[in-house]
Amino acid sequence: MKWNKRKIIDRVMSTLTAACVVIAIIPLLSILYTVTINGISAVSLDFLTQIPRPVGEAGGGLGNAIEGTFIVVGIACLIGLPVGILSGVYLSEYGQNRFGRFVSFVADVLTGTPSIVAGMFGYTFIVLYFGSFSAIAGGVALSVLMIPIVTRTTEESLRLVPGSIKEASLALGIPKWKTTFYIVLSTARSGIITGALLSIARISGETAPLLFTSFGNMFWANGLDKPISTMPVQIYTYAITPFPDWHAKAWAGALVLIILILVLNIGVRFVTRRKYGV
Repeated sequence: MKWNKRKIIDRVMSTLTAACVVIAIIPLLSILYTVTINGISAVSLDFLTQIPRPVGEAGGGLGNAIEGTFIVVGIACLIGLPVGILSGVYLSEYGQNRFGRFVSFVADVLTGTPSIVAGMFGYTFIVLYFGSFSAIAGGVALSVLMIPIVTRTTEESLRLVPGSIKEASLALGIPKWKTTFYIVLSTARSGIITGALLSIARISGETAPLLFTSFGNMFWANGLDKPISTMPVQIYTYAITPFPDWHAKAWAGALVLIILILVLNIGVRFVTRRKYGV
């Protein structure tokens, strides 16, 4: 009787779990289906390589926005990845003190900060200071969103490294900083790479910070200190207009952006196939 009761409970919980998975997948599949159906017809080589054209003129695309997205995200990575990784190393290896607890608290607060606040930060301290929207301002704003994610994933990845590995290195007389950077970081690199890719996927679709910082334009990038077009902002611009042709381009841009983020997530799955990088 006891066995039957346990078996029934197991079946019920398994069914509920499967139902929850289906409920979670349905909205995702619905979004993918809607974006694909509405956007696939507008995707072409010209769409990926040309700049937008005036209203009523056929053709044009998001080539400048794709270029701008890579530039702005690249700037964010140059700022956010080193700061986030080093912050995670500090919290994991040297942060057992008051300052470490403060840094941890700040990272937690930044993780939940709305993206528009990062945009206001970039606007206040960079755009207003230099008197111009720019790719640099956009990259800095996105790095604010990136740093806490990289910090937390780096910290957790380092904490998962077995203590015996650190102890063996220290027992050989290797200084702690060399143990951290050459042994611990190497062992945890798959987790760190995972955090970096997830943070890139997180910021690639952000619109609000870029509206305040990089702003956008209809041409190819003309310098890091000038306004620059990005895919999220260009999609937003197309979507709020009353022109059907631009609506189609907005759907196509959303599809391209989803594919780029999907590629990043597939990369994350590939990197995390092994528990430790060796």
